[in-house]
Amino acid sequence: MSSGNKKSCFNNRCGFTKLIPQTPFPVSQHTSGSKSAEYVDLGNDSELKSEPNSSLAFNDPAFADVVLSFHSFGSSDTNIYAITRVFLHCHILEQCKYFAAVLWERWRDSRQFSEGPNHQKRIHIDMTVPASRTIDAYLLVLQLLYAKYNKDNKILFKDVSKALSALPVAAEWLYDDCITACVQYLGAVPWTEEEEKKVMDIVPHLQLQGPQELLSRLKPKSVTAVKDMLSELVHAAIHFHPNGANVKIFVANLLKTHASRSVVKLVLDDTFTKGLSTLKDSAEEYLEPNINGQQCQIEDLQKVTLHTTLVNSKRLLWLLETMIELGVADDAVTEWSEQADLSANLLRIFNDDVWLTCVPSLQVLLLGCTFNLASEIAAGFITASYQVRKRLVECWLPVLAGFREPPSQTVSSAKLHSLRQRLEKVFLLIISTLPHEDAQILLPQCLGFASQTVEECSHLTEAFNLWFRRAGIKQEHAGILKEERL
Repeated sequence: MSSGNKKSCFNNRCGFTKLIPQTPFPVSQHTSGSKSAEYVDLGNDSELKSEPNSSLAFNDPAFADVVLSFHSFGSSDTNIYAITRVFLHCHILEQCKYFAAVLWERWRDSRQFSEGPNHQKRIHIDMTVPASRTIDAYLLVLQLLYAKYNKDNKILFKDVSKALSALPVAAEWLYDDCITACVQYLGAVPWTEEEEKKVMDIVPHLQLQGPQELLSRLKPKSVTAVKDMLSELVHAAIHFHPNGANVKIFVANLLKTHASRSVVKLVLDDTFTKGLSTLKDSAEEYLEPNINGQQCQIEDLQKVTLHTTLVNSKRLLWLLETMIELGVADDAVTEWSEQADLSANLLRIFNDDVWLTCVPSLQVLLLGCTFNLASEIAAGFITASYQVRKRLVECWLPVLAGFREPPSQTVSSAKLHSLRQRLEKVFLLIISTLPHEDAQILLPQCLGFASQTVEECSHLTEAFNLWFRRAGIKQEHAGILKEERL
């Protein structure tokens, strides 16, 4: 075999760092019985040597004292297997604990020897390549052995697949330095999704301590890591991130596309509960300021508290809109229907004139929260129980009935009027789903919906007509029963 042919043969088989133009490598074929074997001798071109004049160059048959033969089988239907010979040195192979044991003097009598070109004895070692691996992976580890010995840093891993192919071989040969090099390389570079799958397929089965660090990239230590991350993202979105609007859109999309709807619901429910608690605290603090001072100091503190209430209302409104969009607002409806104390405190705040000048949009935000939840119930998108429907109207109807329009220059009058009318209609629809006796109690509380023209309060008229029609049916049914008894 010529030197040029040998060189192309080696590079075609290895495909490592020092690549040269490739040509088909020559093989000598030997047939034995029904099987045939292809013998491939890797070349000894000087370009492949770490040091041209070194007697410890990789795959140098002139000075090698070990011949390592790799046996690899092709497809089962061809019955062809290849034998690839590599010329190596005991001194370098003994860096691996596996070869150190194989080359131990105790096994001298069981070795196979041949004579090299310089009349030195060569030890022959046979090794079978598993179907799950390639010869290239073994050759790569061998080259790393020589690179380490010759302090040649040019032969490095070029991609994740090379390092992953070398890692099982290094583990098989107990080559600790190569294991460390593979782990360090894999830990320092990003992985594609396909490479992540390969890491999970290869690394856990090796049962080595070092590679386990790689798995920490894919397996979080905390079982609540996903919930914690989503909670942090939601917190950042609602707590005045510098890029607030865009961040809210981004976080909402992450929540929408997240694989586990139950985790998303848990995160949003927890955040909603905390935000609702903060809103209640700020409303109570406004009504009962915890300060002993002059009236002007108390008023200043109340203004600050009102601003806090406004901020928390904005956060709750965004949360509810997100929860409704994701279809996880069931528990929020129940919790919102149980806020009788909060609605009473808000009604007291709205009966004061301070909020009209300090936070004129506060009432709109809170009514918006109520409208979003109530409209989901009225449309049937959230199946609320009788108790939840009844409590929701009982709790928030007084706030709607005590609606006061802020100065027109602060909040759009048309927007407020539209929101109020829509919420009135939704409340009347929910009342129509309640038992007749409950509707008889709640409908008179809706007289505040009446306006100067009949057209503007047609929804209120329809609600009362519906109640009277049902009452008439009940009376007619009672009369029929009475006549039957007579």
